[in-house]
Amino acid sequence: MSLPASAPPTLLNLTIDSAVSRIHRITNLNSIPDDIVLDLFRKTLQAGKLTERILMVFMATGNEQVQAFVKEKNIRTVLRPILPTRCSEKF
Repeated sequence: MSLPASAPPTLLNLTIDSAVSRIHRITNLNSIPDDIVLDLFRKTLQAGKLTERILMVFMATGNEQVQAFVKEKNIRTVLRPILPTRCSEKF
């Protein structure tokens, strides 16, 4: 009994996988087609590589599907409190 031949990965899938492994280096996704941005976002999320900075890169694309997914899953950035200082006060 022989095993079924699996289809080789497509060039697009290999490219997205490569981009996910280097997602921390990407600063701009505006020149990428919307459907590819969505696939890249999903694979980044599945790989556990979504950080606040990377989320901002994806949100900056204006991709409606990514924004809807973020809203649907209630993904939010961490709000860090800013502590008041006395540096601005004059003595």
